[in-house]
Amino acid sequence: MELYDEEGNLIHAERPKISLWQKLGGGSLMIAALFHAVLLVVGALWVFKIITPAKEKVDFLPAGGGGGERGAEHQVQNKKRAQITPTTNVKRVFAEGAQSTFSIPEQGDTFGEMSTLSSLSGGGMSGGLGGEGSGKGFGSGSGVGNGMGMGAGMGKLFGLIPETMRKRCSKEDRLARLRENGGTPACEEAVTKALKWLKSQQGSDGSWGDGDKAGITGLALLAYFGHCETPASEEFGESCMKGIVYLVGLGMANDGKMAVNDGNGWVYEHAIATYALGEAATFCKELKIDIPNLMEVTEKAGQMIIDNQHKNGGWAYHYMTEDPKGGSKAHTDVSVTGWQIQALKACSHTPIRYKGLNSCIGKGLEYLTSCQADSGGFGYENKDLHGGKSYYTLTGVGMLCNQMWGKGNREEVRSAAKYVMNESKFDYNSEFCDLYGHYYESQAMLQRGGAEWKFYNEMFRDQLLDNQNDDGSWKVPGGGKRPAELRAVAADSFVNNSKQGRIYRTALCTLMLEVYYRFLNTGGGTKEKPSI
Repeated sequence: MELYDEEGNLIHAERPKISLWQKLGGGSLMIAALFHAVLLVVGALWVFKIITPAKEKVDFLPAGGGGGERGAEHQVQNKKRAQITPTTNVKRVFAEGAQSTFSIPEQGDTFGEMSTLSSLSGGGMSGGLGGEGSGKGFGSGSGVGNGMGMGAGMGKLFGLIPETMRKRCSKEDRLARLRENGGTPACEEAVTKALKWLKSQQGSDGSWGDGDKAGITGLALLAYFGHCETPASEEFGESCMKGIVYLVGLGMANDGKMAVNDGNGWVYEHAIATYALGEAATFCKELKIDIPNLMEVTEKAGQMIIDNQHKNGGWAYHYMTEDPKGGSKAHTDVSVTGWQIQALKACSHTPIRYKGLNSCIGKGLEYLTSCQADSGGFGYENKDLHGGKSYYTLTGVGMLCNQMWGKGNREEVRSAAKYVMNESKFDYNSEFCDLYGHYYESQAMLQRGGAEWKFYNEMFRDQLLDNQNDDGSWKVPGGGKRPAELRAVAADSFVNNSKQGRIYRTALCTLMLEVYYRFLNTGGGTKEKPSI
């Protein structure tokens, strides 16, 4: 209401009523709040886009860094997709005799997105499988010490595989390490021919061999994995998948036991097959290849080894843990023990956590030490030469098992290397042709490096190359003479011309020629790199 005087001048005006919200500055507050809300929304969208990239399409080939081993053509990707997917026959093998905790996936549903992580660091694994972990104990963690960068040409496909295994998966790196470690292009050609021959010998059920299928299949698969031939491989993928499926089906049907017989030899078969399963599980996890029951069987098979260690630290026939009553003893030996320790190392690379692994390995290495002679050689059952032989052919077993678990600096390994340099002989066409013993020595001496590796490489490399058959297999060793130092485990297996004998020796020779790149050269106690 307004009031005016007699002259018409305004003398009073009633002010409009102001609400409490207006007195508190509500209008300005609302504008400011809306403005900041908009800023928060925009900021959140920006941050989400940066830290959460769009979901990538599955890439079945190594990316970046030179393109990996098999190129990047779209047609090759499609072929790999087709090869990796289990066929109906493969699915049936899984199901037969198995009691799975989950259903068999339909074709085409077995792959997820591959990991985008490019490196891991730290972790409790000591040494890796011939690698460079920073720990000093026997931890079973999955880290690899100095990190696991992608490396040339491998991209993210093999990014989470332990570096000691992963570096073999780049052709560029593999050939570079072949040259650096004293190999030749002929070594790579021989390996490729051998793998093609092995593929041609595979049975319709996915196995290799005759009576000892679990062990021979394990060796054939290890030869594949040594060249990074996995279920994703262009040429060997289907064969590799069928072999893994065979072992998984066998383990499911036998509650983790990787053998079909009950003779003394089944402890070897179980360990070799478990070794192969460990590497298969590691590769397949990173490749997102879901093989039903693979992890379950790998866990059962590995735990069986740990739970059935003999009380003296070694492993015995029939996995006896104590000596029987009545004065007799269980048969423990270095040869049996070596395969168990190798198998457990491969298992330690998987995401599976095994009970009692650390103490098991510690006791196993102590057992090996108890069998080492003053000369540095490792005996068969004790420090004595076995059966009146002249050479400790299991010396490489003691060396390699220590190196695998980060113990390459031990005096036991150094003295063993000196023994090999002074006493070892390899002549494919004479009695000095023990492929079994040299399977170990080739790996152990590469880990030593320097002059020790140069000596050994010059002794064995051309002997293998010169005795490969045109079809990729290897001829009967010995030149008609019985191998002088043949171990009991080998018996006549690799010196006869049966189908299984040819597969056995071809797998051993292939693994020996893959030594240049199969596992990283840690130096094994020497600082000098191989000077070839």
